[in-house]
Amino acid sequence: MSNYIPNTEDVKKNMLAEIGYSSIEELFVDIPDRVRLERKLNIKGPMAEMDLMRYMKGLASSNKHGGEYTCFLGAGAYDHYIPSALGHIISRTEFYTSYTPYQPEISQGTLQAIFEYQTMICELTGMDTANASMYDGATAVAEAILMACQATRREKVLVAGSLNPEYKQVSYTYARPQGVSVTELGYKDGSVDLNTLEQSIDNETAAVVIQTPNFFGVIEDLESIAGIAHQNKALLIVSVDPISLALLKPPGELGADIVVGEGQALGNPLNFGGPYVGFFATTKKLMRRMPGRIVGETTDNVGNRGFVLTLQTREQHIRREKATSNICTNQALNALAVTVYLSLMGREGLGEVAEQSLQKAHYLHDKLIDTGLFTPVFKAPFFKEFALKTTISIEKLNSRLLEKGIIGGYPLEKAYPDLKGGWLLAVTEKRTRQEMDALVETIGGIANE
Repeated sequence: MSNYIPNTEDVKKNMLAEIGYSSIEELFVDIPDRVRLERKLNIKGPMAEMDLMRYMKGLASSNKHGGEYTCFLGAGAYDHYIPSALGHIISRTEFYTSYTPYQPEISQGTLQAIFEYQTMICELTGMDTANASMYDGATAVAEAILMACQATRREKVLVAGSLNPEYKQVSYTYARPQGVSVTELGYKDGSVDLNTLEQSIDNETAAVVIQTPNFFGVIEDLESIAGIAHQNKALLIVSVDPISLALLKPPGELGADIVVGEGQALGNPLNFGGPYVGFFATTKKLMRRMPGRIVGETTDNVGNRGFVLTLQTREQHIRREKATSNICTNQALNALAVTVYLSLMGREGLGEVAEQSLQKAHYLHDKLIDTGLFTPVFKAPFFKEFALKTTISIEKLNSRLLEKGIIGGYPLEKAYPDLKGGWLLAVTEKRTRQEMDALVETIGGIANE
């Protein structure tokens, strides 16, 4: 470790002495010996800058990515087009290097950008208020569950089986220490089984959690689910793909109490799964229970428009024992990317992205069915993602496609053992007819091997 700290030995000794240690090893005394690496890292020694760049590029070339390959993989992260202007705007130093706007008097630009983000999320979701972003879609769902339990003073939550499996896992992790019981609901034809929901919900249920379009790409019947939830005085939490809201009626108009989701599709690259940005919106009635914080609009002492942080329910602040959440920051740069993306696209542009994703997904779906190699797993309406079943090994299929420069779909058996042979494909506006036809043709060749 010391080989990579750009300080002299004297500087290191002085720093250690200042905190009462004689060696760097003493800093890690709490780490058990059995988990320590008793050798040097397998990293080459010092290199000239030119050699180092060549070496790092060689390492990076082993990764396959959407910029180089044609991507049909979704399952929560999507290969949408990002306008080139976005990168230039968010790379400005006043945005890129700022951390969090603790001092509003010198952070007006950052605060206004977050305020605009909140406003756009409210317009998309049809909700009254939104916070200044969450870590990601998974933690947004988990925070919504805890918030619903606090608001209803109940400790039972029903989660749709069609919710993203990773979101479910994070929700279980959050709920267990809080004594919250999370029960998974079954699905029928890819969506929430309303009969099972009616049988499972009772007067101890705090919330029903669903996703639409769900993990299978299926569009859920929000109004019916909301009616069942509200009859039992439970809240409805909806996780939603923001791109779909350019075509579908917003959850806020269909009975949702809390709307959350992952904003990656709105201007954030795939980037090894993060960092991403979760959005969180709710009703005015529940606003003061919302985790994180809100940027509010105000006026200064001479009447000029200004922005401040408000309704901060954070554990680091005073009255910590009454904190509603342990979220300790926001994804400001990623949220800025969402804001810039939505500003650049506008209503018509976002609508075009959604429409093209919808039409292209149905085109590919029908082309694959026509090969006779696939059958639909579900017959329910879908947006930009769909599940097919095949007798071809999914592992073989994805492996052979990758050799041809194509990133295949998600093997549903990985999270749903009952869906053996299921393959989840995503199609965005970036996919061309030529790329989709090439996928179909390549699969035909694989089947004949």
